[in-house]
Order: sequence, then C-alpha cells, then structure tokens
Amino acid sequence: MVKIKEAIVVEGRYDKNTLSQIVDAPILETAGFGIFKDKKQLDLLRKVAQKRGLIVFTDADGAGFVIRNHIKSAIDSKYVKHAYIPDIYGKEKRKSTPGKEGKLGVEGMRPEVILEALRRAGATIEGESEARSTQEITKQDLFELGLSGCPGSDERRKKLLHRLNLPQHMSPNALLQALNLLCGREELKNIMEQIND
Repeated sequence: MVKIKEAIVVEGRYDKNTLSQIVDAPILETAGFGIFKDKKQLDLLRKVAQKRGLIVFTDADGAGFVIRNHIKSAIDSKYVKHAYIPDIYGKEKRKSTPGKEGKLGVEGMRPEVILEALRRAGATIEGESEARSTQEITKQDLFELGLSGCPGSDERRKKLLHRLNLPQHMSPNALLQALNLLCGREELKNIMEQIND
C-alpha cells in the first residue's frame, strides 16, 4: 500500500473503496452532485485542503469534470492538485451497462493506472523523491505550439490528450496544469513535433 500525504476526494463510495485498497490516505466523497447542496462537506474539503492538501480524483466523464470544476472554484488552487484518469471505455464489474459516456470511472481503473494518475498529479508519496526540475510551460507556449487560440487548436489538443493518455474533457487551463506536472517545455515541443508530422 502506498502512503500519500494529501487527502483525496472522489465522487462516491465505490471509488473510495477502490482507492482504499491501493493507497493509505484520507479519502473523502462528494456524493456525486451532492457536493453542490452540501455546504458542510465543501467546508470540510476546504479545511482539509488547507491542512494537508487535497487531490481531486473524479471520473473522466462530463459529470466528473463538473464536480471537479465546482471544487476548483470553491477551494484556493494552492491547496489542490488534480489527478486525471485516462479515457478507457468499458463498464465496471458491478454495473449491468456502461455509464452514459461509456467510460470507466475511478472504480474501474487498475491499481497501476490509479498510482500513475496520482504521481502525475504531484501527490506526495512517502519514500519517493519530490525532485522535478523542468522549465514551466505557460499559456503563451500553448498558443505558440498551436494548442490554444488558433485554428485547429482543438484538434491538436485532442491529439496531445490522447498521446498523453489524459481525458478528452480537459480545458486548456487544466491541460496546462497537467503538462507542468508531466513534462517540461522542451519535451512538450518534441511531442508536438511528432504529432504535427
């Protein structure tokens, strides 16, 4: 079991059950869209984030991004990290049919996929080095590489998201945050050269 310093927030109890078998960390639930009505739960998330840091780990579907964005708007970004699972199509074992978008949620991910997502988010994992020295990627870099604000940027962004195994729902701002956790400016330039060839 991997020990993580930050608390992790997930959508529901099945996600929590899956994570609790892989990581040793406080795991909180939003009760899906219940977080929109439950001010006390949101206050708790805010307090936990300020005390030990918070990793938002929602599904890669539209609903997961709505919940993620609600938390993002309610809690200061300096206390929050975002873990993203890739778009993997299928259905969870307990369900008779796939979800609305046909994607697996956090509960359906293999342990190695979950751990990789947490590492990419910058989780503080006991016993692992925290050193990462890369030149930060800026919004200007995204523009210059054709990933935002120009014709064809949506398509190039989708190709990059697919290449990095990240969910297709990511906005340019969320992509920027993820890129700064995953790679440096030079590595991104090399990846974009390969995509554009």
